Amino acid sequence: MDPSLEHIQQLPIAERLRLVEEIWDGIGKSDEPLIVREWHKDEVRRRGAELDADPSIAITRDELWKRVDDGR
Repeated sequence: MDPSLEHIQQLPIAERLRLVEEIWDGIGKSDEPLIVREWHKDEVRRRGAELDADPSIAITRDELWKRVDDGR
């Protein structure tokens, strides 16, 4: 695969999102330290509280990709 930004930007959005997911998963597996900014932590806490308050808002990864593929 050609990793150039120009090539990636020409891919369909669903494929670009899949690449983002693969990159994100790779970052998670890395031993390299990651600096997490305080506002990111705040957003994670906010979203966690939102999910705790209403667990019915959660969707599966499969449902996420179905929505992406369907254009919703």
